[in-house]
Amino acid sequence: MNPALLLHFVRQDLVDRHAASALGALWTLLIPLANILIFTLVFSRLMGARLEMMGMQSLGTYSYSVYLVTGLLAWTCFANTVTRIGQVFHEKAGLIGKVKISLFALPLYVLISELIVYAISMSFFVGFLLLIDFQWSWHWLWLPVVLAVQQLLAYSLGLMVAVLSVFLRDIRELVTLAVQFWFWLTPIVYVMTILPESWIWLFKLNPLFHTTAALRQVMIVGTTPDWQALVAITLLGLGLLVASLFVGKKLERDIRDFL
Repeated sequence: MNPALLLHFVRQDLVDRHAASALGALWTLLIPLANILIFTLVFSRLMGARLEMMGMQSLGTYSYSVYLVTGLLAWTCFANTVTRIGQVFHEKAGLIGKVKISLFALPLYVLISELIVYAISMSFFVGFLLLIDFQWSWHWLWLPVVLAVQQLLAYSLGLMVAVLSVFLRDIRELVTLAVQFWFWLTPIVYVMTILPESWIWLFKLNPLFHTTAALRQVMIVGTTPDWQALVAITLLGLGLLVASLFVGKKLERDIRDFL
């Protein structure tokens, strides 16, 4: 895809999110800021939540908020990428029918757009961490690597959903339901210590279990993530991407006809 066209799609996607509102694109900044304030103030101040986590620096009242936001921002980026890419062919059906465009590069604008929103949210979160005298570690340099592994999986899965949803319209509802279950199978709002020991192996089959744990290791605990798990998830994402492209190429003519 032409880079200029891709950037146009990204810009238009960010603008179109709140095009009908008075503040327009400003909401792209205000919504992440509001979320950060809710997570950090409500969960910490009003609920008085605490989190005792081995190896986690003492953050007092804000321990749980930092734990929660670290996982929730990344999860939101992942979930939005999967669900939005899954419907991108339907949303751009008019364009696909008029312009010869790569079906499999088209979803890149969604990936980039969601990463921009994540970066905006993270910038507010970093500002909050500065205010509470958070102790930084060089392990934060792992953050882009972990996020890249997560989003590779998101893009690959979303692309497969996009291909299948052209022929199976119920896929959209199934994916929405699956993402809701997936959220609760990932330790975002809870810690694994509350689960029975016999269940832990089942949760470890979830790739997002490992990426979320890796993010907290590098951002909160200040240690190197489990690189073996990250390599395994990378291989899973690449395998799914190859499968999605293979199936998509085989069905490309049918996809364009159905749209």
